[in-house]
Amino acid sequence: MLNIYGIPNCDTVQKAIKWVKTNEIEYEFHDFKKEGITEKKVKEWLKKVPIEKLFNKASNPYKELTSDVKPSTPEAMIKLMITQPNSIKRPVIEFEKGVLVGFKEEEYLSKLI
Repeated sequence: MLNIYGIPNCDTVQKAIKWVKTNEIEYEFHDFKKEGITEKKVKEWLKKVPIEKLFNKASNPYKELTSDVKPSTPEAMIKLMITQPNSIKRPVIEFEKGVLVGFKEEEYLSKLI
């Protein structure tokens, strides 16, 4: 079974969920907005994907920060991801063998089926 982390109204999350349903893959959804995310979970993901892939520099929480307070260290990026889950690229897909970030159908085909 997969765990999908994201925000339900995100277009990319919706594409991923549609793909998973179409391919009849069982999943559970974790809503960042309602349930938040823990530092422990973010650090688990970072053992499997680089922070540059997980941290979303295109997110509003990041873009709204002035350059003098934008996180420049992994620790500061993790703190922002925990306090502002919108700064995590989505969706984050946990599966038995790893973690995928974002929606790339060819990656899903090779890793999830």
